[in-house]
Amino acid sequence: MTRLLRRYGPGAPGWAMLGALFALYGALLLATPPAARAETPLDLEAGGRVTDTVGALGRRRSQVEAALARLAAQRVQLYVTYVRDFSGRAGHDWADATADRNGLGPHDVLLAIATYPRQFAVSAAQDSGFRAEQLAQVASVAIAPALKEHDWAGAAIGAADGYRSVLSGQPVRTPVIVPGRSDPGGSGLLPGDRRFWIPAACGTLLILAGLYLRGRRARRRPRPALPPPDPPLVATTTPPGLARMVQPLTPLPELDAEAARGLVGTDDAVRTSAEELPFALAQLGEDAVRPFAEAVAYARQELAGAFRLRQRLDDAPVRDDDFRRHALDEICSRCTSANRRLDAEAAAFDRLRGLTAHATLVLDRAEAVARSLAPRIDTARAALDAVAGRCTPAALAPAEGYPAEARDRLAFAEAALAEAHAALDGGEPERAAVSVRAAEGALSQARTLATAALRHAYELGGAARRMASALVDAEAAAAVSDGPGARLLAAARREAACERIDPRAVLRRIDEAAAALDEACPGTDGERAARARARAGRAVLAARGEVAGARDFVATHRGAVGSRARTRLAEAERHLSLARPPDGSLPPSAAADAERAEALARAARRLAERDVDAYGVPPEPESPSRALGGALLGGIVLAGLLPATFGGGATRGRLAARGE
Repeated sequence: MTRLLRRYGPGAPGWAMLGALFALYGALLLATPPAARAETPLDLEAGGRVTDTVGALGRRRSQVEAALARLAAQRVQLYVTYVRDFSGRAGHDWADATADRNGLGPHDVLLAIATYPRQFAVSAAQDSGFRAEQLAQVASVAIAPALKEHDWAGAAIGAADGYRSVLSGQPVRTPVIVPGRSDPGGSGLLPGDRRFWIPAACGTLLILAGLYLRGRRARRRPRPALPPPDPPLVATTTPPGLARMVQPLTPLPELDAEAARGLVGTDDAVRTSAEELPFALAQLGEDAVRPFAEAVAYARQELAGAFRLRQRLDDAPVRDDDFRRHALDEICSRCTSANRRLDAEAAAFDRLRGLTAHATLVLDRAEAVARSLAPRIDTARAALDAVAGRCTPAALAPAEGYPAEARDRLAFAEAALAEAHAALDGGEPERAAVSVRAAEGALSQARTLATAALRHAYELGGAARRMASALVDAEAAAAVSDGPGARLLAAARREAACERIDPRAVLRRIDEAAAALDEACPGTDGERAARARARAGRAVLAARGEVAGARDFVATHRGAVGSRARTRLAEAERHLSLARPPDGSLPPSAAADAERAEALARAARRLAERDVDAYGVPPEPESPSRALGGALLGGIVLAGLLPATFGGGATRGRLAARGE
């Protein structure tokens, strides 16, 4: 039409102008509508999350918008667009191009629906927090059944509710289906339809005729000289979203660092949330706490998968950048999913506990816990002292400092409880709630440290007792065999006869010698199998002690421990579960899995201790600065001295930030 105006504008013969107008009119009237109207990737509506170019929703648009708003409350934005078709492109390509064109972010998901071929596609960023199988489940259960019955609104509602279920760890359900029109864009007043073009052509003729007459009058007027046009200040030819499309991929070192931060932050969130559950359980009961325990279990499962991927990368470094990038993206995605699940329950957890409203009751319970911990710490110290005369300093070292650290945590908790009392007396229940929550975190870690010290003392005593039966088994094999195993056994026997020993290390050497003797032993298969089973049982016990010790150390020093130690610990826990399944059986691979778990736990402990040494702790015992330093080291308080609470990365520091 621009070309027509230029050709038949003011100064052109009148018959040529009219001829062109009627030619255009006839062409529009005789135009045949295409079989399907193509849609290029389009701009989404700026004022909402629904873009309906074919009138598919009708009166149900408000229902769709309500479902999208419910999902948005969980920090995920779902955008839905309805078009006639995907312009001959693959649905996923069309949806990705539209998402890029509109600059959708990592927490935005686009559902694109083509009504004519009854197809759909979902575009979600790799770091959206949704895994591929989760997206596929929502697509097959909540979206496809609705589209099969032409329920265009139901598909969007099902998608929104399905993603909410995934975030909450609930099963995805099929929406209530209301069948609709099979081709909502095929019979409306759309381009290619005569009922659209006839009135449009008539209006166009009238407009052009008016322009022609106005131009003829303007020819007779003198024209003033016009200044040259100003050059444009900003180029306007860049399509929306192009800058996002051409952004380079995150360099692998940066992605690796982001994955490490995600693992540490998610592990901290899971541990803090798990530590607060017992206090909520004592206050509210098992039924009330069950949904939050399920959220912690879900987040822990996602985190375990992320740690498993990280361990695979560490065990077998690959040069394939694409594979490594995919694995790191999956780690970030699983961490995001775990945090979202905890964040989704944070507000409900706050309402249920009501720390501000029930500050006095919660304070009384915390003080009772504090009073019970002091004698328990003394008992742990006495238990370690009781075995000190028979054990080497190296054997005692893993738990030697735990009673003192437990007293530091208890001192911090008592100071926080005193502050809570002062706040309540001053009519400040919000400040009291903050202090009580900090005290609860410190009390939890004080109890963990005291229990760890007691357990370590008992494990040393138990290992010393098991040495006797292990020596009997080894001597039985040595009576009919010789070789390197016999020499190993003789060395272990001499070490066991020393005045002070490390019972766990000596027991491990005795079993190694017995295993070597059994390989060359001509005894019956049944005898060797019985001895091997006994060794496997002792290996599982030793691995369980090592894993528990590493777990307690990481949990109570997590403010300084990095991702490498946590990764080794997670893998050690996985191998321990393989060595001793929940049913209590002893599988054939128990010994190998137990040895792997023990080695990984020791590696985790060494790495964690190295991190703590680099972090540093105030050296003065039982001083206020040491108590505060212990609280920071344990992750009880975050940066700015905000107490950590139940929730994911976006909510776990919310308590002091808003006074609840």
